[in-house]
Amino acid sequence: MSEADKPARPVPLTRSAFTVFREIPTRWMDVDIYGHVNNVQYLSFFDTAVNGWYVDERLLEPATSQEIFLVVETGCQYFAELVFPELVTAGIGIEKIGSSSVIYTIALFKEGQQSAAAQGRFVHVLVDRENRRPTPIREEMRAALSRLLIR
Repeated sequence: MSEADKPARPVPLTRSAFTVFREIPTRWMDVDIYGHVNNVQYLSFFDTAVNGWYVDERLLEPATSQEIFLVVETGCQYFAELVFPELVTAGIGIEKIGSSSVIYTIALFKEGQQSAAAQGRFVHVLVDRENRRPTPIREEMRAALSRLLIR
């Protein structure tokens, strides 16, 4: 593959791309033998940020809601190491709201940094808790989600 055929390296997003943020402290157990937060924890941070926002907005009660969001796709690009102890800030944005799905863009920022240490894509599908089949996003939920749309 020639240099011209290689895909361009993604550019880190900045805090200015987001209007909603959630703080997530790193934990001792997040760090691996290499001395930084292990890659699998970044997806956990994405999940924590989005589900915490759902709870704060009263869109979801994880233990009792009839409809729940399930993850159907994730991805992450890494730009800088996160460590312990550190307070990470997750910027939460939405690329698209479908009939039953939501595509998130999430960026993780180190303390005091404007460029993302990592960023990713996170796709949720709203399903019925019992049968796990997709269900349409209700209008009041759609209105709340729309506030996070990245323009």
